[in-house]
Amino acid sequence: MNTSQLDRYTLKHYTRLMISFFGSLLLLSIYQYTTLYFKGVVDTIFSASFFIALVHQIGYSALVGIALAFPFNFWENLRPRYGFNLVFVLLIILLIIEAMLISYYCTALVPLGSDLLGYSFEDIKTTVANSGGMSISVIIGLVVIIGIFFGLYKITSKKYHYISKMYPFTIILFSLFIMTLFIEGKPINQNKTQYLALNLYETSTEDISYNSDVEYPLIKSQPIQNVLGSYFELKEEKPNIVFIMVEGLGGDFVGEGAEYEGFTPFLDSLTTKSLYWENCLSNTGRTFGVLPSLMGSLPFGKSGFMELEKYPNKLTLFSILKNNGYFTSYYQGTNSAFDNIDKFLLSENVDFVLDKSGFGNEFKMQEEDAAGSSWGYPDKELFKKSLSLPRAANQPRLEVYMTISTHEPFIPPYQEVYEKKVEQILSKSNHNRKIKKIIEKNDNVFATLLYTDDALKYALEEYKKQPNYDNTIFIITGDHRLIPIPQRNNLSRFHVPLIMYSPMLKATKKISSISSHFDVTPSLLTLLESKYELKMPKRVAWMGDALDMQSEFRSIKNIPLMRNKNELKEFISGDKLFSDGSIYSIDENMDLGTSIGGSKAEAGLDAFKSMNAYVTTNDKIIPDSLAIFAVKKEKFTESEIVWINSVYNGQNFDKTYKVARKLAFDKEYTKSLLLCRYILSESPSHIDTKILMGRINVWSGNYTTSIKILKECIKMNPNYIDSYSALFDVYYWSDRYHEALDLIELVRQNSSSVNEIADKITRARIVARKNGIKASKKNTKDKPRETAEISFNQ
Repeated sequence: MNTSQLDRYTLKHYTRLMISFFGSLLLLSIYQYTTLYFKGVVDTIFSASFFIALVHQIGYSALVGIALAFPFNFWENLRPRYGFNLVFVLLIILLIIEAMLISYYCTALVPLGSDLLGYSFEDIKTTVANSGGMSISVIIGLVVIIGIFFGLYKITSKKYHYISKMYPFTIILFSLFIMTLFIEGKPINQNKTQYLALNLYETSTEDISYNSDVEYPLIKSQPIQNVLGSYFELKEEKPNIVFIMVEGLGGDFVGEGAEYEGFTPFLDSLTTKSLYWENCLSNTGRTFGVLPSLMGSLPFGKSGFMELEKYPNKLTLFSILKNNGYFTSYYQGTNSAFDNIDKFLLSENVDFVLDKSGFGNEFKMQEEDAAGSSWGYPDKELFKKSLSLPRAANQPRLEVYMTISTHEPFIPPYQEVYEKKVEQILSKSNHNRKIKKIIEKNDNVFATLLYTDDALKYALEEYKKQPNYDNTIFIITGDHRLIPIPQRNNLSRFHVPLIMYSPMLKATKKISSISSHFDVTPSLLTLLESKYELKMPKRVAWMGDALDMQSEFRSIKNIPLMRNKNELKEFISGDKLFSDGSIYSIDENMDLGTSIGGSKAEAGLDAFKSMNAYVTTNDKIIPDSLAIFAVKKEKFTESEIVWINSVYNGQNFDKTYKVARKLAFDKEYTKSLLLCRYILSESPSHIDTKILMGRINVWSGNYTTSIKILKECIKMNPNYIDSYSALFDVYYWSDRYHEALDLIELVRQNSSSVNEIADKITRARIVARKNGIKASKKNTKDKPRETAEISFNQ
């Protein structure tokens, strides 16, 4: 087509586009406030906050209008309609982004910021899928907003034809944008795309240079005070220690007088028999930080400690207790590769890990959501599985749990039963009208809280049947406060209960002073060290100190708080909180009030940021001489790294595994094994890669190595049929017919996919019969238990 014959679009058309863009943003704001109103988060739709949001949308529209005016004019003059089509498409993309960010905000009640960069693409896919995914309603919503934009453009066809020059309009737009700079915004009324862009910019340009001469700033110069000693009557044998990190368990759900009281009756009763810190703080606002903070009192790094590419030398409760004869174990019902948990546990030489892959056929997974996804096994199934495993009676244990049920999409087993319980509790409660409305609109959330509370009750009752129950310390806390329920302030998401229960407690106590997860490991180790001759490093490096044991409210600690990955915006100094550039005072109800004179908190955050970056990027938490388990990183030569980078382009490890598999099929065994080593160095629980290594070894004639690797795979995931399939092949090729017969019984007990390898089972029986070999008659009843955990130390 001859473009010279086409009419050029003018300022009139551009103005219509921008007005349609603003109109669409206005409707998105109405959608946001309407959604929040029906969720019980806001009291009214058309409030002062809404009109502030309107002003901010005007400002954002003006900014976009200024930015796109010149490309529109340039391309339209160069080739007719090119400028119009370019701007039209870009505005639709911006509207889709804003719609998705508003949808995220309505669910999470916090805007998406630079934490987006802290998650891998696989983690984002997993989270989206298990939180409802791209449902039909979301897709319809996006189509609707595009239709609205197009419809508004059509409606304005007879309007705004008086403006005929570009520059007067850009002056109007620029004036509107400048006006919004003087209006203070909050996350609820800010444009979410603009918020995300500014957040990313601020994070990337932040100055965090370290200017101190202290090489190891976290090394403690003074011993930690033994604040727990007077409360425990420790026995002669070292105690078992059980941590239960409860997903989303916030302080306003637990204890007498809690804002949402009544939905954790077992925990409420347990607080009266325990040391109970009602104002404890999680140091991170998401799950990614609870394990390093609680078990290691470790700094955050840029995106959370477990996201560090190379871990610095460190001390944790895992490594110190393992070095003192403890059997260390970790249990969760989800994928331990998420947030690099498996990598962190491997670095601490944890003895056994149970995750989603290690459950047998007798355990039922969490119901799938509308998108057909499931995080894994619900909380009670997690405890059932763990407590069905054998435990040595003559060795102290450190056992750490991470639950999942109280996470989106909030689908507990027997959901209808628990939702009826919510109705019953609500009918008898004294909650005010606003709280009742929130509970009614989120009955699935509170039903899940009731379910998890029951699961915790089950766990402790089952532990009572263990032989060493009387010599056990239980520590229960939340990883952060669950997100979908409205939060009172910027501190709420960090506010969690801390419950320390034990039959060895001499006294119980409710403690209202503020402590954090950073303080737990230092305090617990000091308690143990006071009674037992622990092999402790000469010096330690903790972010925390002793737990504050004062009954009355006080806040005397310096506590950094990382809201999301890449978002380090809060710092507590005494009774002052610095958050998002503002200073607040903290009262006894964990409410915030405006305050002045909080420069110490702001300076504390700046100092922590520089120290945090320094120690985590330069391996300066502790020197090598203090490390119990020095950092072990798979070593690659420079030429190997160059080759790995040539075939691994930052995509997910499943795709990299396929490259390794193709290399193996092409008999490039050396290169395939190199790529396998790299994958497992970054994702230790990637079982397909481990199976591939087993197969490559047998193809190379290394039968013993292959068998060892494949047995480890069965320990990692006793349900996964591919491990058995590969091992049957190895036994066949190496003439180990007796072992193949024993494997038949094991696979029948552990996997529901036996029919997939029926031919290999038949082959094993036929060759065994031909060689006069019969299956052993030993009892294999308990074998599934023995193969139910990942072993990191074979």
